[in-house]
Amino acid sequence: MGSLFRSETMCLAQLFLQSGTAYECLSALGEKGLVQFRDYLVQEINRADIPLPEGETSPPAPALKQVLEMQEQLQKLEVELREVTKNKEKLRKNLLELIEYTHMLRVTKTFVKRNVEFEPTYEEFPPLENDSLLDYSCMQRLGAKLGFVSGLIHQGKVEAFEKMLWRVCKGYTIVTYAELDESLEDPETGEVIKWYVFLISFWGEQIGHKVKKICDCYHCHVYPYPHTAEEREEIQEGLNTRIQDLYTVLHKTEDYLRQVLCKAAESVYTRVIQVKKMKAIYHMLNMCSIDVTNKCLIAEVWCPEADLHELRRALEEGSRESGATIPSFMNVIPTKETPPTLIRTNKFTEGFQNIVDAYGVGSYREVNPALFTIITFPFLFAVMFGDFGHGFVMFLFALLLVLNENHPRLNQSQEIMRMFFNGRYILLLMGLFSMYTGLIYNDCFSKSVNLFGSGWNVSAMFSSSHTAAEHKKMVLWNDSTVRHSKVLQLDPSVPGVFRGPYPLGIDPIWNLATNRLTFLNSFKMKMSVILGIIHMTFGVILGIFNHLHFRKKFNIYLVSIPELLFMLCIFGYLIFMILYKWLVFSAETSRVAPSILIEFINMFLFPASETNGLYTGQEHVQRVLLAVTALSVPVLFLGKPLFLLWLHNGRSCFGVSRSGYTLVRKDSEEEVSLLGNQDIEEGHNQMEDGCREMTCEEFNFGEILMTQVIHSIEYCLGCISNTASYLRLWALSLAHAQLSDVLWAMLMRVGLRVDTTYGVLLLLPVIALFAVLTVFILLVMEGLSAFLHAIRLHWVEFQNKFYVGAGTKFVPFSFSLLSSKFNKDDSVV
Repeated sequence: MGSLFRSETMCLAQLFLQSGTAYECLSALGEKGLVQFRDYLVQEINRADIPLPEGETSPPAPALKQVLEMQEQLQKLEVELREVTKNKEKLRKNLLELIEYTHMLRVTKTFVKRNVEFEPTYEEFPPLENDSLLDYSCMQRLGAKLGFVSGLIHQGKVEAFEKMLWRVCKGYTIVTYAELDESLEDPETGEVIKWYVFLISFWGEQIGHKVKKICDCYHCHVYPYPHTAEEREEIQEGLNTRIQDLYTVLHKTEDYLRQVLCKAAESVYTRVIQVKKMKAIYHMLNMCSIDVTNKCLIAEVWCPEADLHELRRALEEGSRESGATIPSFMNVIPTKETPPTLIRTNKFTEGFQNIVDAYGVGSYREVNPALFTIITFPFLFAVMFGDFGHGFVMFLFALLLVLNENHPRLNQSQEIMRMFFNGRYILLLMGLFSMYTGLIYNDCFSKSVNLFGSGWNVSAMFSSSHTAAEHKKMVLWNDSTVRHSKVLQLDPSVPGVFRGPYPLGIDPIWNLATNRLTFLNSFKMKMSVILGIIHMTFGVILGIFNHLHFRKKFNIYLVSIPELLFMLCIFGYLIFMILYKWLVFSAETSRVAPSILIEFINMFLFPASETNGLYTGQEHVQRVLLAVTALSVPVLFLGKPLFLLWLHNGRSCFGVSRSGYTLVRKDSEEEVSLLGNQDIEEGHNQMEDGCREMTCEEFNFGEILMTQVIHSIEYCLGCISNTASYLRLWALSLAHAQLSDVLWAMLMRVGLRVDTTYGVLLLLPVIALFAVLTVFILLVMEGLSAFLHAIRLHWVEFQNKFYVGAGTKFVPFSFSLLSSKFNKDDSVV
């Protein structure tokens, strides 16, 4: 199964396939799905840092006769590249060895210091003619044979290397180390690592052989150690000359390799696209079947009816280009299979359609919610995100993306930025609607804007502006009240205090009120309930259009209408009470206005004592609504199953007798009576000759009843839970407003209250910090939260009223769907 905690370890391997068994081996690997192949040509081009051209135009698929020509050209190019690359690697390896030898001579020069005056006379053993470059200098001193081994070793192997020498050679060696100042490249792996230069002196040939074997085991780079200072200088001069020559040859080789790769890079984009198109063509050919005469291929395709003429034209063009004497043609065949779903979109509607498709691809020919989501989604988002300033910033960001949508860097940006770019029109409408709701809430960065003048007049509350008779009836202000009261309350019943509602949105004076949250919470909570019930009712109405299209009119009378009655008689009446209280009761009668919550609860409890109520005859209206609700529930539970059973048993309907019914598509047990029902609605008096008979096993009344009962329980309980779920509009709007207010109070208010001496210097960083926190907390985090909640309201509360989403997406054979990008790992999928 593998590890879920971390990914599997990977390795790079080379496959050596015999020409006779290569096809079978690759076929077996393809069945197992074990390996991922890499493109050699693209790999070498990327290694040389040559940009790969990626044009907007897509080259056409090559003709069949050009395949062998392309293969021959690519083989020649690959052979040439491999030869040049091999020579280049060999030159680089030789150059690195010479550079290492030079550093080794420079460092080991300080290891052994000989004093010529006190050096005893001895006879040096000359090196043998057949000794390799790895042989060491030797000399005879005090009757013993002294030898040297010098070279370079990896930094991480020094300690283990020294311990091994001590244990094997039993202390008959002297090892000296020195770290190189610069890192060198490993000729084998190409990795730049740290090296240590070592010099080993030993006595005896037997010890020397052991030292050489240990150096080989630790992959040391061993070089011959010169006998004298003159020999060292001579070797260094020769190395410098060879290094310069190798640099010259290597530069010319790299220039030639780059010329070859640049020439290949010019056509690699076209060739990659052409090869992908060829592979796609052969893949589609494998889906065709051969007719009995083996002269043509037969394929079955789904095609939109509006594009049939384009299909015929494409077949004619293909036949004309191939020079075929008999043209290809198409024929429409009848079928009872469910077709795939195709919804054409443009760059504006694509983002909204993706939101709907993420829930589920729509069933064939059912109502598409994306059309209405274009308006409802950004609006519900804006209800939770209502702030004119924040909405304006989001609108500007989305507008920049829209105006620069043809910029190539945006299409090739990182994943997060590309996600914003793909949803640029969603962001544009979300910002625009947030500006509108910000005007309604009168919020702009948590501050109110007084555009039209407040409708409340404070001076009218003073006693000096009223008569003595009015003083007895009203609680007015005087100088003592203003001076000693911490909180002053405006009374709208006092003449002249409330001069009328604010023209657009919330009056700005509420931003100064201590009961601002109480007022706004009541307003937003009721508004959320109203919007939610309207949204869900609209979803039930859209289900009626589905029933009409699929000719299931019985669902309208037995499902949709009871659902509407259940919804409107309870929650629609709640909306009526909210609007009635807003319109009928004024400031003078607000103290005697009944609580909507209490009246709504009394509607179900039937209290013994009479209440004042909202209007006359309220009790009788509520009992009628409850009776209609109670009657709609059994119809919703049993109406549809009993009607389908009635049709299945062949009961007469409008004078027409049915003895059995046939499934048009066996998608569900519900469709068991559709054929008969369609005949009744269309006025047919006889069953068609080719009508198949239904057996008793194909109609399962128990399953239909259970399905309808589950749906009805879910709907009835969902009406309550879904209505409560729309209160998230109120909760998130409150949270966004409070976060914005806290951010203003903690930053901008502090910066603006500093005295003029340091105020300007402090205000600039405060504004910068305020802007950063506003973007990351209020725009990104709060915006993402409101976005997710808006998606949930559409998926769960709205779409489940009419949208099944059980279809399959129409995926045409199109070269435009093929990727025209080069993978970063140079792999071929």
